[in-house]
Amino acid sequence: MASAAEQLAANINFGAFAKATELKKRIWFTLGVLCVYRLGTYVPLPGIDPQALADIFAQQQSGILGMINIFAGGAVERMAIFALSIMPYISSAIIMQLMTSVSPKLEALKKEGEQGQKKINQYTRYGTVILATVQGYGIAVGLEGMTSSAGPAVHDPGYFFRLSTVITLVGGTIFLMWLGEQITARGVGNGISLIIFGGIVAELPSAIAATLELGRTGALSGLVIVAVGALALGVITFIVFIERAQRRIVVQYPKRQVGNQMYGGESSHLPLKINTPGVIPPIFASALLLMPVTIAGFSAGQGPEFLTTITAYLGRGQPVFYIIYASLIIFFAFFYTAVVFNPSDTAENLKKHGGFIPGIRPGQNTAEYLDYVLTRLTAVGASYLALISLLPEFLISKMAVPFYFGGTSLLIVVTVTMDTVAQVQSHLLAHQYEGLIKKSRLRGRRR
Repeated sequence: MASAAEQLAANINFGAFAKATELKKRIWFTLGVLCVYRLGTYVPLPGIDPQALADIFAQQQSGILGMINIFAGGAVERMAIFALSIMPYISSAIIMQLMTSVSPKLEALKKEGEQGQKKINQYTRYGTVILATVQGYGIAVGLEGMTSSAGPAVHDPGYFFRLSTVITLVGGTIFLMWLGEQITARGVGNGISLIIFGGIVAELPSAIAATLELGRTGALSGLVIVAVGALALGVITFIVFIERAQRRIVVQYPKRQVGNQMYGGESSHLPLKINTPGVIPPIFASALLLMPVTIAGFSAGQGPEFLTTITAYLGRGQPVFYIIYASLIIFFAFFYTAVVFNPSDTAENLKKHGGFIPGIRPGQNTAEYLDYVLTRLTAVGASYLALISLLPEFLISKMAVPFYFGGTSLLIVVTVTMDTVAQVQSHLLAHQYEGLIKKSRLRGRRR
């Protein structure tokens, strides 16, 4: 069966794609939803002065606003209705995932299966609304206090502006959450991830144009531009290699005799990824590290003196920035891995189903062995995440390269692309299996 599946996967071509009408419908639906999302990033909030906002954002783009703007596809820079993007939903989902490991009630819901997962998803939506409301109100208040050489960012500040801004931003986030769920159900790939992917990729042409413009004016040499392009290809290859890498732990199942028949005796494997936490550690680390810089920018130099000192040490290109950034990524990598993977539960499940790791006793010894292997894998994965995240920072600070793809965004683009391609291949494989089943039935009827 495995060799047949591999042979079918190898024979997937454009001809098979042309015959898969259901897959084509799913792809067109996904592209249509992403077009709707991109249109929304150009619809501005009411009562905003675009010129003043552009001047202010140019000063704040090195802070957390710049990071959010990357994931929002430029919607923050234009202060569009999708300025919050899907980030409140992601934050709420991460919080719920963390809560399931500390709350017995939520942990019991998680073990109830599909019905419990529906309730957790509902709680996640409620959390999204709360987080989006708080963030929307903070943005409204912050916009009212912003001024530039072109004048204030808000034409008519007050409670009406705050209310309309909160309603618009929360509505935009809820609409994006619904679009993401529609893509997951009726399209191809994970909808939430594809929305972030679309926002990042949409700004890529302008980043390439800015780099080429620097080369034309002589600010960057042609050799540096070629080197950056080659480095980007090398980093993408490295990310693909690490994300596909697994440590496969052999699991053996004993033979069982039922009547005169022998069952079992099969061997399987438990796959452990090198990068179990994914892109969560860089996102958390960036948000925490850039928070003081953003607050100092909003205060326009009027804040406390210690905040100015911290901002100076945490500026991009400073040694303290690199050390703290890498340390936070490594910490969150180990922390989040401990949340999403419990060696004791895995060992207990293997014991219940009669599985065991050769050479390791079931139960506590298996849990300790899994914890030992996972710790070593996480150390490699955390180092990989730190390296990928710090590389663009070196390029920006040392070579003055407008490297739009930061480590986190590049990681998101590559992993989402891999996941989407895998789903397309699975659809094509299922389509070919259906064709083979129909042919076998027709041959059976002829006989």
